[in-house]
Amino acid sequence: MTTRQRLWAGLAALALLAALAFLLLAQLDPQRRTVDLGPAPEARANPYLAAEHFLRQRQVAVERADNLAQILDDTPAAGHSLLLLGSRQQLSAAQSQRLLDWAANGGHLLVIAEANWSEQRQRSDDLLLDLLQIRRLPSSSLADDEASAASSDEPWPALTKLYLENEDAPAYFAFDTRYHLEDSGNRAHAWANSAAATHLLQLAHGDGLVTVLSDGKLWRNSRIGEHDHAWLLWYLTQDSQVILLQRLDGEALPYLLLRHFPAALLALVVLLALLLWHFALRHGPLQTDAPPARRQLGEHLHASAEFLCRQSGHTALLTRLQAEVRQRARQRHPGFERLPVTEQWQLLARLSRQTPSQIGQVMRPLGEQRIPPAQFTRQVAHLQRLRNEI
Repeated sequence: MTTRQRLWAGLAALALLAALAFLLLAQLDPQRRTVDLGPAPEARANPYLAAEHFLRQRQVAVERADNLAQILDDTPAAGHSLLLLGSRQQLSAAQSQRLLDWAANGGHLLVIAEANWSEQRQRSDDLLLDLLQIRRLPSSSLADDEASAASSDEPWPALTKLYLENEDAPAYFAFDTRYHLEDSGNRAHAWANSAAATHLLQLAHGDGLVTVLSDGKLWRNSRIGEHDHAWLLWYLTQDSQVILLQRLDGEALPYLLLRHFPAALLALVVLLALLLWHFALRHGPLQTDAPPARRQLGEHLHASAEFLCRQSGHTALLTRLQAEVRQRARQRHPGFERLPVTEQWQLLARLSRQTPSQIGQVMRPLGEQRIPPAQFTRQVAHLQRLRNEI
């Protein structure tokens, strides 16, 4: 193929690709869609992040804190609003009293009721509410006739209404209607009710204020945009510097982990269970017990000889060999035991083809003398040869 032909072939290929691209682009239909990726990691980590941004947009100074003791020691009460958004189950009576003293010095304390009042114990598990003489009760404990009479003329009986001076319409909030706040000390000067219960109380405490809410979910990220929830937060904290306290001192680490990382703890428990199950399993077939070790006959004989030598000495072993020689002689020559000793030795000499002196050396009584090892070995060898030759 010449250069001109290759050039024309390349141009044709480019033209074909351009035509295909034009056809594909003509079939495309561009569309714009919004994909909801869910809340950002910051919002998932902080359920009151939207409340912070809203207050800052309203030119309200907002500070997030995690140390209650530092706030009470270093933050002046006057001109500050402290929102207790975290659990107070681990809060001691002394810390609860310090909070009220801080409010009495001119601060504004916003508290979320956490526990119901118990008539049997005459207290609740919320020390701060007990000190304020405010009780949280189930709405179901209220008289049914009062609730029905109050809700007969209400267009939205489940919503809490707050009436303000010089305002024609109230503000509406969606509190949890299962709870009711009761001012047993008759100290509240402002309140907000639904058709069946009271959900907000505000009372003077020294030079400051204390506001108690039946629940604080209306200021979370998912609900602060509903009804007048955001406006209520601004209304209660206006003209002050706001401190949001989501974690109080005294909370134990297991409690914090259980509250913030329940899924991770569940995964850890499952992992530990799987590890225990894995290592507890038996791998491979069962191994049978090894058969007991068995020694050779020679080892048993050697061990028996060593035992006899330790217990009775060399003399006993030689005496046994001499007895075996006499027994063999009695089998070959009946009446051997009745012959005199010299005739016995002569008879043994004839049977074994040895001289009587050799027989006398190995068959004479040994007595109690100690025999050297070399002599013992030679005498054993002579007696064994004599026994075998008879």
